[in-house]
Amino acid sequence: MSTGELVSFEPATGSELWRGRIGDAEDVIARARRAWPAWAAQPLSTRIELLRRFANEVRKEAEKLADLIARETGKPLWEARGEVDAVVDKVEASVRAYAERTAQRKLDSALNGTSAVRHKPHGVLAVISPYNMPALLPAAQIVPALIAGNVVVFKPSEKAPATGDLLARCFHRAGISAAVMQVLFGGPEQGQALAVHDGVDGVLFTGSAHAGVSINRKLASNPGKLVALELGGNNPVVVWDTPKIVDAAAIVVQSAFASAGQRCSSARRLIVKSTMYDAVITEVRRLTERLIVGAPFDTPTPFMGPVIDNVAADGLTESFVYLLSNGGRAIKHMARLRDDLPFVSPAIIDVTKIEERPDVELFGPLLQVIAVDDFDEAIAEANNTRFGLTASLIGGSPQEYNRFWANIRAGIVNWNRPTIGEAAAAPFGGVGLSGNNRPGGYYTADSCAYPVSSAEMEQPRATIGVGLRDS
Repeated sequence: MSTGELVSFEPATGSELWRGRIGDAEDVIARARRAWPAWAAQPLSTRIELLRRFANEVRKEAEKLADLIARETGKPLWEARGEVDAVVDKVEASVRAYAERTAQRKLDSALNGTSAVRHKPHGVLAVISPYNMPALLPAAQIVPALIAGNVVVFKPSEKAPATGDLLARCFHRAGISAAVMQVLFGGPEQGQALAVHDGVDGVLFTGSAHAGVSINRKLASNPGKLVALELGGNNPVVVWDTPKIVDAAAIVVQSAFASAGQRCSSARRLIVKSTMYDAVITEVRRLTERLIVGAPFDTPTPFMGPVIDNVAADGLTESFVYLLSNGGRAIKHMARLRDDLPFVSPAIIDVTKIEERPDVELFGPLLQVIAVDDFDEAIAEANNTRFGLTASLIGGSPQEYNRFWANIRAGIVNWNRPTIGEAAAAPFGGVGLSGNNRPGGYYTADSCAYPVSSAEMEQPRATIGVGLRDS
């Protein structure tokens, strides 16, 4: 049974935005299991058509959904609108991905038979999503899951349930029943109950490494359940030889501070060649000081909003003080900008002289700087993490990029591009504590259906030619 209410507050104002009942995992999973056979039996063309209708429902609700995302996460309205556009685009990208990644194959086999490879849905998939992109990240998993013939139980973040609620209603208005795409509201307790339930055939989780590892441990004894983890990162951006200092600084700032640093792909560490240090850091600091931090609908338009809540803001300021007190040198201090609200200024701190740098994901606008003398040291420093989501090299020669690409342990390796802003037709995922080798993005289709090999003939035809007694 549900045990109470869930309340969502606007980070930028502190006002209550949404209130709803905490759900019961047992109840929603039971309904999902009953709904799955009929949904899986629908022709693929029917499922695709219904998902295209979902895209149209999102288009109808675009401004309302963007407004809601901005209010619930604190991100600027322009960024929220971009997220809504990406949700719409995700449908056609998922259709293409399903056709490409799960294409049926027919091969000749012995005795004029055939060998076929087709794909089946898993059944009931749990989609557990974070708050930072509360519409795009769940849609990027729900849409491929439904196309493949699964039914979905979607648990939005307890910090962004209002967006999850409206997103679910867009699915339902498109003609996808509430039993096929269900929402389970709640916190970590409901998420854990959903993930470990025997009635769930697979878990698509996006969130922190801590929560992902916890889910993975609980399911380690159940190898039959799909677990696809998209976790965080302690992502490096390396600046090497380049005359384009202004452009390099813009890429660094975009990587570190877009979305208030609340993307799993955000740059956490800037590794810079010692001989370029002064020029690069001067320009990065100058550009960072120009960034407007404000509420979603402020004028002038802000570059970034608050972090999600005061707990997150307190954790970031405490982390900055910790680094400072353990040998860090402040380049730009982190400050709380508004009383009792989670607005923080983007911060930069040199941690070169800290011998034991904490290998954690500081989820916010806090960039750590490390100076190195040679390229091998830069690569070693970039790899000095248990995470492995994204990495970017700014500058350098084609030969140095080839070395960087070959030696960096990360699922996404970029050159002269930010660590954020992944291509729609590319996989998204990492290694180490950043994932479990089941990338999302375009490759989410791989996690939503499993291949089945079949040897087939229209009539039985066989003989045993050895090891028989004479008749």
